[in-house]
Amino acid sequence: MSTGNYSFFNRLLHRLALGLPWVGRVSLDLEQLIMGNEKVPMEGPPVFINGLARAGTTILMRAFYETGLFRSLTYRDLPFVLMPGIWKKISQLFSQDQEARERAHGDGIMVGFDSPEALEEIFWRTFCADDYIFDDHIKPHLVSQEVISQFRVFVRQGMISRDKPTQNRYLSKNNSNIFRLSAIRKAFPDAIIIIPFRDPIQQSISLFQQHKRFSTMQAKDSFIRDYMGWLGHFEFGATHKTFYFGNGFPMLKTEYTPANVNYWLATWINAHRYILNSAPLGSIFFSFEKLCCSPEVILTSLFSQMGFSMKANSMSEKIQAPMVKVMENIDSELKNQAMEVYCDLSARSYQP
Repeated sequence: MSTGNYSFFNRLLHRLALGLPWVGRVSLDLEQLIMGNEKVPMEGPPVFINGLARAGTTILMRAFYETGLFRSLTYRDLPFVLMPGIWKKISQLFSQDQEARERAHGDGIMVGFDSPEALEEIFWRTFCADDYIFDDHIKPHLVSQEVISQFRVFVRQGMISRDKPTQNRYLSKNNSNIFRLSAIRKAFPDAIIIIPFRDPIQQSISLFQQHKRFSTMQAKDSFIRDYMGWLGHFEFGATHKTFYFGNGFPMLKTEYTPANVNYWLATWINAHRYILNSAPLGSIFFSFEKLCCSPEVILTSLFSQMGFSMKANSMSEKIQAPMVKVMENIDSELKNQAMEVYCDLSARSYQP
């Protein structure tokens, strides 16, 4: 949703809830103390959708969410994401509805207060920001058993505050989970981890264009920049931080900057090399191109594998392959490397 029409009070509330980490930690403690006695059965393993942005992660999250079987964080959970049950009771006193609007990305995806969104990163930024967020980069990090236990609490509290009794499974879309996939597996050994991927040239161009779009918006309104940082969205825009995956995955072609599409192609290569090397056993690699070609077949098959039978008619009708984009200054060496990695991903991709 756009933050441009947030009132002064709304902005102040977001700065308080999201800008001060200690508020988040206290919020989760309060949530557990006040709302934590209820037991909600998890009727099936949680689903975590993770991957580099602009590969259909939002479309896939929505496909799962629209089945009505999953609890996911929504815009109504903002800004007190870490105490969803308490905030739900408080916010009902002044609850409001708003007609769905196109999200800030300008990609045709409509959002409203009840739309699922990637808000889970607020938890990780609150409890272990110093381990992976630095001035100019973010990197993979080890997660302590204490934080993993807190994450289980966070998920449980989210389930307790579900909107419908049919929402008996947890659903997460968090692109930054690529930096901690092993921790997700430790927290939930039966978790279904889905990693969407896309043609490297098309995805890199999309990242580059979003970077320019968000940088322009954030230059006009510092609150938008702060807001994206609070949510832990460092993929592109003024809040972007270089993805550094360690000595085994050195940055390629360091002469390129985010103002050049080849920077994003180099990022694509390193990110997916790292993911191929670090993804837990049983992770599902999911081709965006295959989804666009046969959305109903692919989604119906995937739902069946997840443990429920449901035709994906409504969501599949909304999925269309985006227009192929062309840029002339693609680095040929990077392109060749990227296509090799893409072939490796395709060899491991989900088959209906």
